[in-house]
Amino acid sequence: MVTPADGRDPGSPTRRRATGSARTYPRPSREDLAAAAERTIPDVVAPGLDVLFVGINPGLWSAATGWHFARPGNRFWPALHRGGFTPRLLHPSEQDELPEYGLGISNMVARASARADELTPAELVEGARILAGKVARYRPRWVAVVGVTAYRIGFARPKAAFGPQPEPLAGARLWVLPNPSGLNAHFTPETLGAAFGELRAAVAAG
Repeated sequence: MVTPADGRDPGSPTRRRATGSARTYPRPSREDLAAAAERTIPDVVAPGLDVLFVGINPGLWSAATGWHFARPGNRFWPALHRGGFTPRLLHPSEQDELPEYGLGISNMVARASARADELTPAELVEGARILAGKVARYRPRWVAVVGVTAYRIGFARPKAAFGPQPEPLAGARLWVLPNPSGLNAHFTPETLGAAFGELRAAVAAG
């Protein structure tokens, strides 16, 4: 199990650097979070990535900070590290380092909301169409959708399960991962890390 040296959640406003120094990030206020609804944030993307991770949509913490999977308690960044994609645990503010590791982040739906279940099926279907165009443009080797329900709705695959999918997306291979939200009680940090590790093994195998 890999945890920060001070035991903090990696999504918390403070993280400990490898040098031992600590940096504090301001927490968005209630007003900041309320104002963040409906905002969009830029993708972290570059041509020819190994994996483009696709979240459902930005949460209010992400929209307020500009960082993907930024809400304290979200387990995306620990799972990325546990799964072997990054050599150390990254803070959400370090998201622009991901392309150095052949990784990127986008979303099925661009607009931010307090909860993913506020999205309509029509938004997810349209988001899947937009995502296909993005994949055709940037040509990642793999696309990993982080959330099976959003994938089932957006891509009209009601019986899709976690793991590799039989159909490609604009030439990229598809994989579905569990939602790393802290609200997803079906997965622990350890089992999420294992799920990410399965994808990492497939990517490494070519």
